[in-house]
Amino acid sequence: MEARLTPSRLIGRIKAPSSKSFSHRMLIAAALADGVSEVSNISTSNDIDATVDALTALGAKIYREGGTYTVMGIKKPAENAVINCRESGSTLRFIIPIAAALGCESEFHGSGKLPERPITPYIREMGKNGVTIIREEGVMPFTMSGRLTGGEYLLEGDVSSQFITGLLFALPLCSGDSVIKLTSKLESKPYADMTLSALKTFGITVEETADENGYPQYFIKGGQKYTPADCTVEGDYSQAAFFFTANALGSEITVDNLDPNSVQGDKKILEIMQEIGYNKLERLKPFSVDVSDIPDLVPILTVLGSFTDGVCRITGAKRLKIKESDRLLAISEALNSIGGKVICGDDFLEIHPVESFHGGRVLGCNDHRIVMAAAIASTASDGEIVITDAEAVTKSYPDFWEDFRSLGGKAALYGE
Repeated sequence: MEARLTPSRLIGRIKAPSSKSFSHRMLIAAALADGVSEVSNISTSNDIDATVDALTALGAKIYREGGTYTVMGIKKPAENAVINCRESGSTLRFIIPIAAALGCESEFHGSGKLPERPITPYIREMGKNGVTIIREEGVMPFTMSGRLTGGEYLLEGDVSSQFITGLLFALPLCSGDSVIKLTSKLESKPYADMTLSALKTFGITVEETADENGYPQYFIKGGQKYTPADCTVEGDYSQAAFFFTANALGSEITVDNLDPNSVQGDKKILEIMQEIGYNKLERLKPFSVDVSDIPDLVPILTVLGSFTDGVCRITGAKRLKIKESDRLLAISEALNSIGGKVICGDDFLEIHPVESFHGGRVLGCNDHRIVMAAAIASTASDGEIVITDAEAVTKSYPDFWEDFRSLGGKAALYGE
């Protein structure tokens, strides 16, 4: 599907969709609880559907009415499960150790670029603790057998915090105690903090300390039981960032459904807006930001950086090369195709200012965040912009185009 966007200013009020990261976590914890939980204010998306399907395959019963999910926890785990993670890296990396802790022999499927996502830390560490994963790198499906045991798990902190989250969910179910130790600095730590928050809501205790290098260590008592809970998922700062950026480019949007006390790392967008001088009726100041904790903000920060009064730098971004697209290359090519001036490196972007974007054709690369960033870029363009793969927004924000139009955005979608 293609979107043809006529430049327009966005004005109005919207409700931020629920945090996809918290939605995954709350649903998983509810599925592991012994009883019935109700998780409300969930915005559906392809990734959330993938996690719901995975939990159902493991033995949970989940019913949805609007944005409320009623979850009947897993009483008797499935002995065998076929788990289709679609394109969701979170689903894949969260569910692998959970299925192993439940003793469920599993076959994992995926599509898009998901088969390219590495799971080497699991193959190595879970292999020492009772589990066999048979996988050729870059190939799905793959199989897993055995039951996960407690023990010591050594993980690289600069690959993905998703491995830590998966084990934090799984290890409380094991009979023995466990410790997760990091062999390098933990990037995206706010995501691990979100996991600890979800675990606490459902009665699981994890002790976090720091080693001699200052790296986090997580001590997990085995034999814990998840307790049912009713909870509400907060709004998503990573999605709100698109509209905050639109405001900086001249729109007037109020975004509701955000928790000012959130532990979401992407709340950093508020600090960045303050640093560049937004709302001070002057040219925006250039910024330099290490995005190792906030990788999802990179596409929209690249749009924002194009309209500051100087050169901006985004660093610490090497992991974005294995997202739904090579996001560093995809966002630089997208903006350069409409008059931007972005230089792409192996782990950085250098963004030079422009007066406006121009009309042109943007390749969405089947990446929801590239598509949404390009849509916001159209509000600062002097010509029409056509975006391919416009349907990619369904991965995280299916109502994006509806919200965009409700604010006055002029988007004609072809192939709906």
